This record gives sequence, C-alpha cells and structure tokens, in this order.
Amino acid sequence: MVRHPGREGARVVSRVAGGALGVAAAWHIGPAATWLPPLRKILSPTLDGRGHPDHVALTFDDGPDPASTPHFLRVLSAHDVHATFFLVGTSLRRHPALGRALVAGGHEVAVHGWHHRRPWYPTPLRDVREVARTADAVRQICGTDPQWYRPPYGILTGGRLAAARRAGLRPVLWSTWGRDWTVHADAHSVQASVLKDLTGGATVLLHDADGWSAPGAWRATLGALPGLLAECRRLGLRVGPLSEHSREV
Repeated sequence: MVRHPGREGARVVSRVAGGALGVAAAWHIGPAATWLPPLRKILSPTLDGRGHPDHVALTFDDGPDPASTPHFLRVLSAHDVHATFFLVGTSLRRHPALGRALVAGGHEVAVHGWHHRRPWYPTPLRDVREVARTADAVRQICGTDPQWYRPPYGILTGGRLAAARRAGLRPVLWSTWGRDWTVHADAHSVQASVLKDLTGGATVLLHDADGWSAPGAWRATLGALPGLLAECRRLGLRVGPLSEHSREV
C-alpha cells in the first residue's frame, strides 16, 4: 500500500500535538492531587503543614472582610492567640486598614491569590502576575514580607506552584479543616470536624470571611473558635501562626 505523504505527516503532527497537550495537562493538574489529604501525606507531606508536635498552626482563608474579620480579631485577642491569615489581594486592596490591623494585632499575613478563581485551564503567566501582585500588596499595605502561599480552593496547579516559587513563597495547605463554608455548618459541626483529625503538629484551615462560602458561614467558625482553643489548651497544645509552627513546615 502506498501511503499518502501529506496524510502521514498530518498523523505525526496530530500525535505530537496530542502528546504535548497531555504533558501540559499533567503539568497543570498533577499537583492538584495534593488536595486530597491521603494523597498529600504520601506525595508531599510538607504541604500538610506538619509542625512541632506540641504546636497547632491556626490559619484563616478568604479575608479580609469588614463584616467578619474584626470579630475574629477580638476573639483571638481575648484568648491571646495569634494566627496566619491568607489574604485575597482584591479584598486587601478594598480594605487596607484591616490588613494593617491584622499585623498590628500580632498576626501573620500570607498570600491566597489576587482573585479567588478555580483553575479550570492552565494560565501560568496570569498565575505569576497575580501571586506576585498579591505578595506586593501585602508588603505595601501590611508592611510585612509574606512567607506562605495557599491557593484558592486549595487547588495547587503547576502554574500556581511555579508562581509561588518565583515569588519566594512556600506553598502550604492543611492537615485538618472545619468544613465551615457550607450552608449547614454550625459551631458544633465546625469544632467536631477540626477535632476529628486534630493532632499535635497540625495546621488548621478555617475561614474568616464568606465571600466564597455560604452567606453568614463565618458565624459558625466564630462560634466554634473559643471551644477549639480551649480544647487545644486541654490537650497541652500551643496555638499560633505558621511562622512559629516549626522548622519542619
């Protein structure tokens, strides 16, 4: 059989293009497998935020928000506890005084991204720009150099990972969470969810704003917070920001 050179060339081009797309897709979405705690513990334990066995890192995502963040500041101050707040750049630009209040209260501020988007498609250049832009906003507004990056929805793509590294940030997810973003969350469910997997060295994920959660969901988190702090004390666990967690994070 005589092969048509044009058709054969088209098949080769198609196979090469398909292979390149496959590699690009794997690079983009491969790191997102770390969203699943069992896989994260196996593939990249450092993303779990594991620290010193007598310490718990308390972290909040999605702020700052003037309707909710000040309430968390008051509760944390009353308990003499500091935390790490992962800030959304657009929210920080709208509410710069809140960003400064976090630092003035002794809290650590970190990067959660300029927008709070799901990464449906690879956008590596945009990832670089937006992570760097948020880090710059933290420096300019809060007067502190951020160390940490947690991607929106906890989905760490290849582009987001590369952007964090380029900005000099350390990616970190969590080892236990409150599931405090749902319409059915209440103080009891948030506390029970965190305590289910709480151990010494854990990083706790909570939310101080509901911009990407059920309306008013932050109230469940706020209601759970005193009980969570009390239980940590009962277990002999210190609570603080990631910067105090340990050299292992």
